[in-house]
Order: sequence, then structure tokens, then C-alpha cells
Amino acid sequence: RQPLIAGMYLMMSVNTVIPPGEKVVDADIACHYKRFPMHLFAYRVHTHRLGKVVSGYRVRNGQWTLVGRQSPQIPQAFYPVEHPVDVSYDDILAARCVFSGEGRTTETHIGGTANDEMCNFYIMYYMEAKHAVSYMTCTQNANPEMFRNIPQEANIPIPIKSDMLKMMHGHHEETKDTDKSSLAQQAKKEEEEILHEGDFYSLLSKLLGEREDVVHVHKHNPTEKAESDLVAEIANVVQKKDLAREITNHDERDNTILVRDRIHKFHRLESTLRPPENRHLSLQHPKHGEGSWQKEQTGDFHLEEALDWPGLDLKLGQVSGLALDPENNLVIFHRGDHVWDKNSFDSKFVYQQRGLGPIEQNTILVLNPSNAKLLHSTGKSLFYLPHGLSIDKNGNYWVTDVALHQVFKLGADVKEPSLILGVALQPGSDKNHFCQPTDVAVDPITGSIYVSDGYCNSRIIQFSPNGLYTMQWGEETSLGRARPGQFRIPHSLALIPDFSQLCVADRENGRIQCFRLETGEFIREIKHKAFGRELFAVSYVPGGLLFAVNGMPYPGEAEPVQGFMMNFSTGEITDTFIPLRKSFEMPHDIVAVEDKTVFVGDVHARAVWKFASTGKMEHRSVKKAGIEVQEVKESETIAEARLKNNPEPTDLLKKQEKQHLVQEASPGVSFVLITTLLIIPVVVLLAILVFIRWRKTTVYGVDGEHKFDSSSGRILGRLRGKGGSGLNLGDFFASHKRYSRKGFDRLSTEGSDQEKDEDDDTDSEEECSVPPPPPAPSSS
Repeated sequence: RQPLIAGMYLMMSVNTVIPPGEKVVDADIACHYKRFPMHLFAYRVHTHRLGKVVSGYRVRNGQWTLVGRQSPQIPQAFYPVEHPVDVSYDDILAARCVFSGEGRTTETHIGGTANDEMCNFYIMYYMEAKHAVSYMTCTQNANPEMFRNIPQEANIPIPIKSDMLKMMHGHHEETKDTDKSSLAQQAKKEEEEILHEGDFYSLLSKLLGEREDVVHVHKHNPTEKAESDLVAEIANVVQKKDLAREITNHDERDNTILVRDRIHKFHRLESTLRPPENRHLSLQHPKHGEGSWQKEQTGDFHLEEALDWPGLDLKLGQVSGLALDPENNLVIFHRGDHVWDKNSFDSKFVYQQRGLGPIEQNTILVLNPSNAKLLHSTGKSLFYLPHGLSIDKNGNYWVTDVALHQVFKLGADVKEPSLILGVALQPGSDKNHFCQPTDVAVDPITGSIYVSDGYCNSRIIQFSPNGLYTMQWGEETSLGRARPGQFRIPHSLALIPDFSQLCVADRENGRIQCFRLETGEFIREIKHKAFGRELFAVSYVPGGLLFAVNGMPYPGEAEPVQGFMMNFSTGEITDTFIPLRKSFEMPHDIVAVEDKTVFVGDVHARAVWKFASTGKMEHRSVKKAGIEVQEVKESETIAEARLKNNPEPTDLLKKQEKQHLVQEASPGVSFVLITTLLIIPVVVLLAILVFIRWRKTTVYGVDGEHKFDSSSGRILGRLRGKGGSGLNLGDFFASHKRYSRKGFDRLSTEGSDQEKDEDDDTDSEEECSVPPPPPAPSSS
């Protein structure tokens, strides 16, 4: 696998109008970037004759950083970014095209002919492969006010030599002596070539116009969510047609064939277009002859922050523990208005802030894992400094309090503990005392209780289901390399019932140790350099996945604070993940769901992050008419959500599903049924036509028959016109700007398919985090 993937970001204006004779007209484009970091390394500008200069910038905290600035009248290629620019989450990408309407007598719009204009700024970028998106677009101006501060250079035209200008517009020195007819032919040829790229705007208008909330492209500034995924592929073809047009080749025949092939390919791609509401149906049931779906990745996925999760905005205290109840609701254990700081304990680990009393807020919150809606809360006036949380198979909450030095068992609907282990406010190291216990795990088979103890003890203690001491293991880490079974703050527990093991996040030793449940026998250690010096929490998902979070790096160390996904059997790190909206500060606990959704609680940020698996979206590619088109087959849940407000497609989906089931059950019956359904309407239609013909003949005689033929011919002509027109640029621009359709008819699609392009279809999503400066040492 390649570690980095490159892609294209297209910024384009779609509604600019240039008044006739206007000396300076600006077209501005700006979008907030909402993905993982990308690194810009090349750019290309594009306008028609009226463009004077195109400039692109990254705007961060009000500071404008130049990506590229160039005249659109010079040879159009990708030019390297002089100083490579990185773009992070919530940066703004901005571009300005400067036009002049001098010499024009009518308004100039964005369109597809030589007399229309375009404003495009293309950016080449690369990003980490696991986050890579191969194509992105920006067609709006998200913040017009910001362009008051655009650098002055963006408004200064770049002068072009006359011979360069002539070359760019297809005029060579020998044309000085040519007659007017040859110049007219050259101009016509140029206009036809530029026309081909206009097909892209016709198609874009069609795509946007099929949405109820978007009007035609000249009247509306489309938002990013209004853009179809298919635009990327179409723009890719357009991009290649541009290059074909711009190649100055002495062999004119070869150049003509290349352009013709591109046009042929574009129209074939255009023919695959379907309305947005039918895309899910076509994805699930590809028609015969359109190709078969092929999975791009099998069993591979990546975790990324769920940006719609409001867990960062919950009003929480220090988040110390997370767990999932039997219904997979998220349960949070937090400290309310209490804080663990340097004044909380004396040198003998006795809690010094008892005068504050217990926490007056509910410390245990049960949330809907999809929208963070509060479902239930408890734990008021019970705890001083909450720490660890786990939930048994019966839904009981098991929690630890480092100030009370105790372990509690609480029923989900009971406000008083049903079991208490340890002595309140008395630290110790015998069978009846704990010293700042950190976590609890309960064996779902035997009911045995395991407690990690803790900050001032270095042991794991096992209790019977009714709370009787059974055994313990572990000791303090000796000088030098930590040996098996030694701990420096056993901080988090993950019970692995599949393998009858208990894994411990050995925090200050930066490792995971796994032990046999029945005996406490050491089995193995999982330790990676990427963990750094601290590993805070560990969680297990049935099926063999282990998740963990580490701590902040020490001064001078490079390992960032992040989450890890590992193969439990091998201990190999299969993925890492970090937040996008803001950085981890001290991720304290982690819990994972079987569908690979992961929640992380941060004690300093007082937030809960949610990470979702990109494996929920199957990236697929399909070959349609010989052209490879990237699509995304979304999960049934997403498809249903998007189709919820559109009853007709939903009904159609159900019908297709029923047909699919019938076909699976009995192919022979299905064939007979379909044949019958097709024949019946034809028979009925023929009967109606015979009846009408007979009536017309009876009533009108010969004249009536003539009238019927002419009227039916008009109807059939209209139907043929609708069915055959497709997406025609003339239909769009002629209706908006009232000029002739001449030159706009669909070009012949008969051409060579000698050249076949394979387009990369990597897709995925975003990353943005720089480790914040290390905090002061803290025991939390």
C-alpha cells in the first residue's frame, strides 16, 4: 500500500456575470475545508479570453498564504507551488479570477463557448492514504466579506506577450498573410474545441437542477452538498480534454483523434447519469450490461472522527470512565465540579478535600450513542473523585472512586450501592483496603470481579461474585526494564472472554500486559514505540480487535497522543486515529462497539469523542460502457435516511427488493412473470390504437385518418425528441441566454476507443491534529 495518495481540488465559479465594457470584474470562490490535512504541491488556472489573472490562497486565522497566481493566457499546465502549503481542518481555500469586459457589447456568463467565460483554479494535493479523497470541489463563496483583505497581488493583471497570446488562441505567425476565410475557419475550430468543456457545465447544471432545493446554475450558488460524486469523474475527463486541446502537436491528425476520443469518452460517461434519488437503487441492482460491482477493499477500514457527534459540547466535568450498557448505550462517568489536582491528596494518599462534600451532580450519564441525547442519569451525592467504570452483563454499574479508595456496584435504576469494596477514605494495601483503585472488570461467565489497584498499589485483585477476596497478583516495577507482572499504575482493564484473558493498561510502563483469568499467569506483553511512555486505557471488541489510547509525549519526544486499533492475536497496530475538530489533551478511557464505533473520554478536555469506521461505506468501482466510474455504496441505514423524504423511490426500492427475492426463489417463475407483465401493456396499447383508428375512420373518413396520422406523428416526434436529446448544452444555454442552437448539437460518439484511462478511485475522508505542548505531570 502506498502511504500517500494524490488528488485534485477544483475551485470554480458558476454564476459570474461580466458586464459589457466593465474594466475590472472579480469572481471569488471560498470554501471551509472540513477534512484531514492535505499538502498542496501544484496548481493550474483556467479562464477564456477575458481572464487577466487567477490567484488561489489558503486562509488561516485571517492570514492569506499564496498557493499559486498565474495568467490564464499562458500555456495551461500544472505549475509547482513555489512554497508547499498544508491545509488543515477549518482552513479556508479562496480563489479570485479577475476579468475585463472591455470590447464586449453584451453580458458574458459562465458557459461553454469561446464567447462565454470560465473561472477555474485547480489544486493538486497529497494526503495520507488512509484519509485520502481523490477529488474535491468548491463552487461557492462561503465568506464574501473576507475578500476585502485579499492580498493586492490578486488584483494585478499579469502582462502577456502578444506572440504568446496569439499562440494560445491558435494563431501562428504565418496567419498574418492568410485571408479572412481561413481566419474565420480557425476561429470556428477554436470555438468548437472550447465548446466541448462546456458540456461539463451543462451536466453540472443537470445534476444540480434535479434537486428540489437547487435552481439552475446561473441563478444559484450551489453548496458543496449539492454536488454529485459523479462530477469528479466528469471533471476528470474535462481536465484531460483541456490537455488534449492544449497540446501543440505538428501532427494535426493525431491531435484531432485524441480530442475526438476524449469527447467520445465524455459522452459515454454522460450517458451513465441517473437522478440522485435513483442512485441507491442502481447501486444495489446494477442492470444487465452495465458491468458488475467489484469491491475495492475487503475487510479493510479506518476510524475517523464522527463530525456530527455533539459529545464535545456536553457540559461535563473531568471524564474519567466510559462503558457500554447491554443496549449499547454510552455510559459516562465524570467528576462534575470536582477536580483532581496537586492539592487533592497528601503524601500518604489521604484525600484532603473532604470538606467539599460529595459531587452534587449526577456523575453517571446514559446517552444515546447516535445523537448524545441524555437517556438516564444517576450517581448524585455518592462520589468524590470518580475514576473507572464498567458494566456487567446484567446492566450493573461497577465504579471506582480514588478519593474514597472504594469500589461500588450500582443497579442502573438504584441510587444506593448494592455492594461496596474497600474502606471509605482509608488507603491501604491489604485484602480489605485499596489505594486509589483505577478500574473494575467482571467476568460474564463466572461473575468474578477484578480490580486494578492502583495509583499507589501495583496489583490486580480478584474477588468472588459476592465480593469475597480470592487472590491477587502483580508487584511494583523494579529499576531498569519492567518485567512481566510488574506495574507502574495499572490504569485500565479489558476482559477478553474469547481467550479467557485479562489485559491491563500498564500506564507508566507504556504497555499492555495480558494474564490468564483463572490463575493470574502472565501470557504476553503488547508494547510499541508509538505508544510512547504512557498507555492510559485499553478496550476489547469480540472478534479479535483491541483498542487503546496513549498519553501526551514527554518533552523532546515525538510520539503523538492518539488512539490505536490492534489485532489482538498478533498485537500488530492496524490503525491509528486522532480527533479532527480539536486535539486530544489527556484521553483517559476508551470503549469500542462491535460495529467498530469507538468512544474516547478526555479528562482534561472534558469531552467525549466518537470515531466511526469508514468500513461502513463500501468503496466500489463499476465499468459502464467501458468507462470506470467511482461510486460509493452506502449502508442501508444511510440509504434509508436519504430516501426517507422521497416516498416514490422508497416504494421503488421495496418493489425491487421483492423482485430480487422472487428471482432468487424461482428464476423460472420470475422470467414468466416478467414476460407476461411486458406483453400485457403492449397488447392493451395495440388494442387502444386499433380502436382509435377505427373510430377516426368511422367519424371522419379519409380526412380523419390523415389527421390522426399527423397528430400521432407529432406526439411520437415529441417523445423521440425527449428521449434522444439527453443532456445537450444548447438546451441549457439557449433557454437561458436566447442565442442560436447552431453548433450545440450533440457531437458524434463514433470514435476510437484505443485510449483507455484507469482512474484512481481512492476515497475516504480527513485528519488534523498537532500534539499540544505537554501538560504538567498529573495523576488523574
